[in-house]
Amino acid sequence: MKKILLACSAGMSTSLLVSKMEEVSNERELDTKIWAVAQDKAPEDMKEADVLLIGPQMRFMKKKFEKIGEELGVPVAVIDSVAYGRIDGSAVLDHAIKLIDNN
Repeated sequence: MKKILLACSAGMSTSLLVSKMEEVSNERELDTKIWAVAQDKAPEDMKEADVLLIGPQMRFMKKKFEKIGEELGVPVAVIDSVAYGRIDGSAVLDHAIKLIDNN
Protein backbone atom coordinates (compact mmCIF):
# COMPACT_ATOMS: atom_id res chain seq x y z
CA MET A 1 0.00 0.00 0.00
CA LYS A 2 1.23 3.48 -0.90
CA LYS A 3 0.43 6.05 1.80
CA ILE A 4 0.17 9.60 0.45
CA LEU A 5 -0.17 12.56 2.80
CA LEU A 6 -1.16 16.03 1.60
CA ALA A 7 -0.81 19.12 3.76
CA CYS A 8 -2.05 22.66 3.40
CA SER A 9 -2.63 25.63 5.67
CA ALA A 10 -5.84 24.29 7.21
CA GLY A 11 -6.15 20.88 5.55
CA MET A 12 -9.30 21.91 3.72
CA SER A 13 -8.15 23.09 0.31
CA THR A 14 -6.51 19.71 -0.36
CA SER A 15 -9.59 17.65 0.59
CA LEU A 16 -11.12 17.95 -2.89
CA LEU A 17 -7.78 16.97 -4.42
CA VAL A 18 -7.67 13.91 -2.15
CA SER A 19 -11.11 12.87 -3.43
CA LYS A 20 -9.96 13.19 -7.05
CA MET A 21 -6.77 11.24 -6.32
CA GLU A 22 -8.80 8.48 -4.65
CA GLU A 23 -11.08 8.27 -7.71
CA VAL A 24 -8.08 7.83 -9.99
CA SER A 25 -6.49 5.31 -7.63
CA ASN A 26 -9.71 3.27 -7.58
CA GLU A 27 -10.01 3.39 -11.38
CA ARG A 28 -6.43 2.10 -11.66
CA GLU A 29 -7.08 -0.49 -8.93
CA LEU A 30 -4.13 0.79 -6.89
CA ASP A 31 -3.69 0.06 -3.20
CA THR A 32 -3.38 3.52 -1.66
CA LYS A 33 -4.25 5.51 1.41
CA ILE A 34 -4.54 9.22 0.66
CA TRP A 35 -5.36 11.85 3.26
CA ALA A 36 -4.97 15.55 3.98
CA VAL A 37 -4.11 17.40 7.16
CA ALA A 38 -3.38 20.93 8.31
CA GLN A 39 0.28 21.98 8.34
CA ASP A 40 0.60 21.70 12.11
CA LYS A 41 -0.53 18.06 12.07
CA ALA A 42 1.69 17.03 9.15
CA PRO A 43 4.88 16.24 11.14
CA GLU A 44 3.01 13.69 13.26
CA ASP A 45 1.18 12.14 10.29
CA MET A 46 4.43 11.89 8.31
CA LYS A 47 5.35 8.97 10.58
CA GLU A 48 2.61 6.96 8.83
CA ALA A 49 3.20 8.25 5.28
CA ASP A 50 5.36 7.19 2.34
CA VAL A 51 5.36 10.72 0.87
CA LEU A 52 4.29 14.24 1.84
CA LEU A 53 2.96 16.64 -0.76
CA ILE A 54 2.43 20.20 0.38
CA GLY A 55 0.11 22.76 -1.16
CA PRO A 56 1.73 25.41 -3.37
CA GLN A 57 0.72 28.14 -0.91
CA MET A 58 3.00 26.46 1.65
CA ARG A 59 6.13 26.14 -0.48
CA PHE A 60 7.94 28.41 2.00
CA MET A 61 7.68 25.55 4.56
CA LYS A 62 9.28 22.92 2.32
CA LYS A 63 12.70 23.01 4.03
CA LYS A 64 11.11 22.47 7.45
CA PHE A 65 9.20 19.42 6.22
CA GLU A 66 12.21 18.09 4.28
CA LYS A 67 14.25 18.07 7.50
CA ILE A 68 11.56 15.95 9.18
CA GLY A 69 11.25 13.82 6.05
CA GLU A 70 14.99 13.08 6.03
CA GLU A 71 14.75 11.72 9.57
CA LEU A 72 11.73 9.57 8.68
CA GLY A 73 12.76 8.55 5.16
CA VAL A 74 9.75 10.37 3.69
CA PRO A 75 10.20 12.39 0.49
CA VAL A 76 8.63 15.86 0.46
CA ALA A 77 7.52 17.88 -2.56
CA VAL A 78 5.38 20.88 -3.39
CA ILE A 79 2.28 20.06 -5.43
CA ASP A 80 2.52 21.57 -8.93
CA SER A 81 0.44 24.75 -8.85
CA VAL A 82 -1.23 24.05 -12.21
CA ALA A 83 -2.22 20.51 -11.18
CA TYR A 84 -3.36 21.88 -7.82
CA GLY A 85 -5.44 24.62 -9.42
CA ARG A 86 -7.05 22.19 -11.85
CA ILE A 87 -7.59 19.63 -9.08
CA ASP A 88 -5.81 17.16 -11.36
CA GLY A 89 -5.91 14.03 -9.21
CA SER A 90 -4.19 11.96 -11.88
CA ALA A 91 -1.14 14.22 -12.20
CA VAL A 92 -0.72 14.62 -8.44
CA LEU A 93 -1.15 10.88 -7.86
CA ASP A 94 1.45 10.12 -10.55
CA HIS A 95 3.89 12.55 -8.93
CA ALA A 96 3.37 11.01 -5.48
CA ILE A 97 3.87 7.45 -6.76
CA LYS A 98 7.03 8.49 -8.64
CA LEU A 99 8.46 10.02 -5.45
CA ILE A 100 7.66 6.88 -3.44
CA ASP A 101 9.12 4.55 -6.07
CA ASN A 102 12.31 6.63 -6.34
CA ASN A 103 12.82 6.83 -2.58
